[in-house]
Amino acid sequence: MDFPLTLAHVFERAGRLFPESEIVSRLPDKRLHRYRYRDFVRRARALGGALQRLGLAPGERVATLMWNHYVHLEAYFGVPCAGGVLHTLNLRLAPDDIAYIANHARDRFLIVDDVLLPLYDKIRVSTNFEKVIVVPLSGSSVSPRCRDYEALIAESAPLDPPVMDEDDPAGMCYTSGTTGRPKGVIYSHRAIVLHSLATATVDYLGVSNRDSVCPVVPMFHVNAWGLPFTAVMMGAKLVFPGLHLDAESLLDLYQSEQVTLTAGVPTIWADILQAIEREPSRWKFTAGMRMVVGGAAPPESMIRAFDEFGLQVIHGWGMTETTPVALVNYLKRGLESAVADERYALRAKQGLPLPFVEVRAMTGQGEAPWNGTTMGELEVRGPWVAAGYHDLDSESDKWSEDGWFRTGDIATIDAHGYVKITDRIKDLVKSGGEWISSVDLENALAGHPKVAEAAVIAVPHAKWGERPLAVIVLKAGTIASAQELRGHLEPKFARFWLPDRFEFVDAIPRTSTGKMMKAKLRERFKEWVNRER
Repeated sequence: MDFPLTLAHVFERAGRLFPESEIVSRLPDKRLHRYRYRDFVRRARALGGALQRLGLAPGERVATLMWNHYVHLEAYFGVPCAGGVLHTLNLRLAPDDIAYIANHARDRFLIVDDVLLPLYDKIRVSTNFEKVIVVPLSGSSVSPRCRDYEALIAESAPLDPPVMDEDDPAGMCYTSGTTGRPKGVIYSHRAIVLHSLATATVDYLGVSNRDSVCPVVPMFHVNAWGLPFTAVMMGAKLVFPGLHLDAESLLDLYQSEQVTLTAGVPTIWADILQAIEREPSRWKFTAGMRMVVGGAAPPESMIRAFDEFGLQVIHGWGMTETTPVALVNYLKRGLESAVADERYALRAKQGLPLPFVEVRAMTGQGEAPWNGTTMGELEVRGPWVAAGYHDLDSESDKWSEDGWFRTGDIATIDAHGYVKITDRIKDLVKSGGEWISSVDLENALAGHPKVAEAAVIAVPHAKWGERPLAVIVLKAGTIASAQELRGHLEPKFARFWLPDRFEFVDAIPRTSTGKMMKAKLRERFKEWVNRER
């Protein structure tokens, strides 16, 4: 049958089949808000109806400036099911960047948490929102210039379901803008539905009705990796941390709500690991809790350490342009019997492509063989991979002539199909004509017991062109020397890979989504001259 793949079906299914499933949110004052899917569906319908009565037309953008909580989930479904496009604004960006993104997207309405009104005030005069709807999470009064979210939906009739096509836009997210202005990516209903189906499969994220799912990854960037959509499709319990992302708050939530699946970036998991190691007897988890890690590669040492506590790290990879999950790591049949070191090396790779996603690594001579050693630029294609950017034709070279998306990541693909990201193109170190992977060095350094974080950058060298420099953040209360860290690396790498120098810093600059800002490090150390080896 010609059955449209739209979020309206996912939404109505959730209300009909799973009315008793629970949604738990930590509020700004740390209290827990609880309600059921039946309440979520009723309120999201009211939000859609309210937006329609405010004049929302099909395809128009509704921006959100919100943390992870139940009202944001209502917007995830209420906006697209009313025919609008949900545009999540990244609250960690600079105010000028937020204003640029809202204006470039031509956002018509804004839904904002009351605790984020100070941030909104910084962009108010430079944006063009017609209506601003404030979510009173902290109980503060709402300015007469704005609409109170609770009052708005209380007086609203349910949405009038529009006729929708599966190719209609449902969501929108802008890239982090690490290499220029942020670029807008539009997600169709079809893309989100197919992405949700694929990530729910057992070998990938394995989201089931019996799961308790806690997205730590922000809902304001790339749909929290699609987990809210997938969880609602399956009727899973949802647990939202709100703005409390410190290790102790998260661990307390995992324990009290019996979380079975969570997702976030490596910096979150590094803090959690240190907290568990400090007080291992304090925390009790659901056996086999899965921790999805993305945004950057988790060190192999982190995967091993969490295994010791019975927590399973699942490595994944994606981009804003891939909706975002494209690769997830699991051990294929026959590989479970490999020796431990081989299994951990395999689990540290980005993984296997999801169904309907195709991958290749391209060199100047064509497609690289799947031998696990030949590096090339990773290219992907599939039904939830973007075909272009919103209102931007200048980036057309991001797609190959035959329609594959050029990721900008350098990767190898082994004979089993596992993809390993070795670096971003701009972050590779080319020394004496040979490539050195900064990612491999960083992950090895992170395995040292005294290292909290490590970044490796290329710095100019008169003889070799470039040489690697390691920037190190040590764990609190520890002391380590360059000689000690070099000795840690020597058994693992060829001599020419070893950094010539180790710089110790208090913190490594990061983007709003937790990625290392190596451009800032390169600028900081650009005058440094390597010694000849």
